[in-house]
Amino acid sequence: MSAEDSDEPVEMVVDGVLDLHPFEPCDLGTLIPDYLAACRERGIKSVRIIHGKGKGAVRESVHALLSRSPLVASFRLAGADAGGWGATLVDLL
Repeated sequence: MSAEDSDEPVEMVVDGVLDLHPFEPCDLGTLIPDYLAACRERGIKSVRIIHGKGKGAVRESVHALLSRSPLVASFRLAGADAGGWGATLVDLL
């Protein structure tokens, strides 16, 4: 059984890069706020969220969550060198 198939919590590295590919879209509502808070606690002020390109549904969900977060100063799509429209760069307060 892989980590994705288990109900057990997965220990995540909090380094300012969050790859959403291993997670289900239903997890984003708690995952993203918790990850941003963990980054803030560690003094990480710049975060890259990798959501993939696809049809844009996950990107839209990520942007909606970021727009409501009191921890977020700003966010934007990444440049070509950081994932292009498959990733979002976030500046934390």
